[in-house]
Amino acid sequence: MTHVLQNVVFPLDRDPDLLPLYADPETWSVIDEEPVRVSNRAHLGNILDRHRARIVSGRRVSLGTYFNAFPASYWQHWTSVRDIRLTVRTSGPATILVYRSNGSGIRQRIDTREVTGEATTSFDLTLTEYSDGGWIWFDIVADEKHAVLEGAEWTTEQSPARDGKASLGITTYNKPDYCVETLRALADSPAALEFVDRIFLIDQGTRQVVDQDGYDEVASRLGDTLQIIRQPNLGGSGGFARAMHETLKRPDSDFVQLLDDDVRLEPESLRRSIVFAGYATTPVLVGGHMFDLLDRPKLHGWAEVVDEQPFMWRNLFQERMPHDFGVANLRQSPLLHMRMDADYNGWWMCLIPLDAIREVGLSLPAFIKWDDAEFCLRAGKAGYSTVSLPGVALWHVSWVNKDDTLDWQAYFHARNRIVAALLHSTAPRGGRLLTHSLRVDLKHLMMMQYYPVALRARALRDVLSGPEHMRRNLATAMPAARALAEQFPETVVHRDPHTVLRSRRGRRVFAPTRRNAADAPTGMRLRWFTARTLVAHFLRTPDPANIAQPEVEFGKDDALWWRVPYVDSALVSAADGSGKNVYTRDRGKYRRMLRESIALHRRLKKNWSTLQTRYRQALPELVSDESWARIFEEQA
Repeated sequence: MTHVLQNVVFPLDRDPDLLPLYADPETWSVIDEEPVRVSNRAHLGNILDRHRARIVSGRRVSLGTYFNAFPASYWQHWTSVRDIRLTVRTSGPATILVYRSNGSGIRQRIDTREVTGEATTSFDLTLTEYSDGGWIWFDIVADEKHAVLEGAEWTTEQSPARDGKASLGITTYNKPDYCVETLRALADSPAALEFVDRIFLIDQGTRQVVDQDGYDEVASRLGDTLQIIRQPNLGGSGGFARAMHETLKRPDSDFVQLLDDDVRLEPESLRRSIVFAGYATTPVLVGGHMFDLLDRPKLHGWAEVVDEQPFMWRNLFQERMPHDFGVANLRQSPLLHMRMDADYNGWWMCLIPLDAIREVGLSLPAFIKWDDAEFCLRAGKAGYSTVSLPGVALWHVSWVNKDDTLDWQAYFHARNRIVAALLHSTAPRGGRLLTHSLRVDLKHLMMMQYYPVALRARALRDVLSGPEHMRRNLATAMPAARALAEQFPETVVHRDPHTVLRSRRGRRVFAPTRRNAADAPTGMRLRWFTARTLVAHFLRTPDPANIAQPEVEFGKDDALWWRVPYVDSALVSAADGSGKNVYTRDRGKYRRMLRESIALHRRLKKNWSTLQTRYRQALPELVSDESWARIFEEQA
């Protein structure tokens, strides 16, 4: 029996920014080791439908693209599939060229066929030389007449180790329009729905999905496959735990596929993740990559890892992300041909085997932040690896226009990182975690950002109180954190067009720099800067004129921790550009918060071993299906 591993597809939307992810009819070269587009011959008019495309006479189109090349190294490493077949259906005179790459991105020709008329051409390929990395793809060159790619797929005769379906868990809070679009994309994709047992849409918002325009129509198309579940806002962890809980009851589901709400889905990616998981030699978590919903060729997340010493998440190649496929295509990007192994995958899209949930439990009751990383680390210890699979992705609202370390989410960033470290760090006293955490507080204090420091202090106090607090404040921690903002004037975003705020000394403008800016203090200079600034803030009384009106203005990208501390007050653009925040030196708050932060971090360091034992002993109960069932019943 023939099993389709991957279909060749073209974009659902007629969006020219999407074309480089699916087909590449452009000519590229390299100058000074940088990819350069020599000519642009990309035309959406040549995309005929979801599976068909026209190749204009005399032109060449490559399917060596993110969504249509075959990630051979991942299939070789994680599955037992060794023999695959590429089948290409064409009409018109054309030449089909099949290529492979290795882990260094070096291209090699595998085969070439000339075709005429209505043709079905097959290439038998083996997955035996891709240990370090590599893709397989094909190009089509039209002859004296136009040719049409009528369809193509990658198949195998080998049967999967697991052939159960997946239930989908979509958690949403006031994103009904996005959810209806996701449901519509699924309804329009029978090839993907074939692998779906049930769609659980966990609605935790006040703007309900069932009231959104278009819901009734798409719900009727999905029928019994769709189930809406209403519950109070328990955050992403509570919503995804509910999806896990419900899927455990489904005898036809082997997996639960978690999806965020503010996304645009590529349904073929959903299908690929389930098929790949079915063929995996041992059960694995299959993660999807994240493209920017507002800058659609830009890839933000590939393989994500947790650094042990600071116990902090990052991309495996942090300095190379995001990657813009509109600037450098797959064939021009050697790094993307390497097989990259991940520690975890964000729950914007992650497929989890139910075997793993039965063995290690559900999500930690963390509300948001670190629940995905913590679960994958927990599953990894039990032998369930996470595979961030190329060609499996969606578009998600990125963090470019927001800074959630400054709002109510700062509480969860701090608390859940420390809890995850208590559960999984092997470094004595968490390695550099507590030192780094204290430095975060110091930077906020030097920048007159007192609200996140107050939230982080609350987080540390809760951690010190023991693991029981996580279940106790699951539904209350977020509203309490937001209510605390009322005590901190710098949280107000000034948007009134009739009262435009201006600073006394005007705006400070700096030359554009990279993230690791050249003028940031380092080494001994950093130590001197920190000591001098901390003492100055402790002793210095701000000029009353700078309290009455902001002293200077900074753009968001210029308001950095080594620049802002030199002024008494600053007018800073909000991350999303919607207005401005006013940061003002408050010596009383600064002194009190500095002492508290130092004391709390000392207490954590002193009690680390005891807390580690308590949290690890409490974990099985915190994440058990029975515990979550009680939470859902109590919150009903």
